[in-house]
Amino acid sequence: MPPQYGFPPAARVRASAEYGRVFDGGRRHASPVLSLHWLRDAQPARLGLAVSRKVDPDAVGRNRIKRQLRDEFRHLRPTLPPGAYVVVARPPAAALPNPELRAAFLALLQRAGALPPKDPAGTMPGCPPPSPTLPAE
Repeated sequence: MPPQYGFPPAARVRASAEYGRVFDGGRRHASPVLSLHWLRDAQPARLGLAVSRKVDPDAVGRNRIKRQLRDEFRHLRPTLPPGAYVVVARPPAAALPNPELRAAFLALLQRAGALPPKDPAGTMPGCPPPSPTLPAE
């Protein structure tokens, strides 16, 4: 595994004081499934997760949510702007399959401005539509 896709301790929000700084000073973006608190700073992108028992009473379910979000962040980390990202899961997250959970996280990062928006499928900017062909005589 290349080192740029690792998840070292420096890539994590760990201390309670750091969570408090992100919650107090960061910008909040929400969806029905996840809430993102993002505090821009000079340090590389770091991730903190909060998945309570209200989201899923079973530890297995909470750990699945954290594992999926952590893995998606690990792959996106080289492209993310510096700062601390804290993701708070909401109860609907427990019912989502893994690909949809990852897509919700990606969409939330795009809405927050941490990632560029997804290009519309099948269009090329600046190209005129094809002209109709004339029948041969």
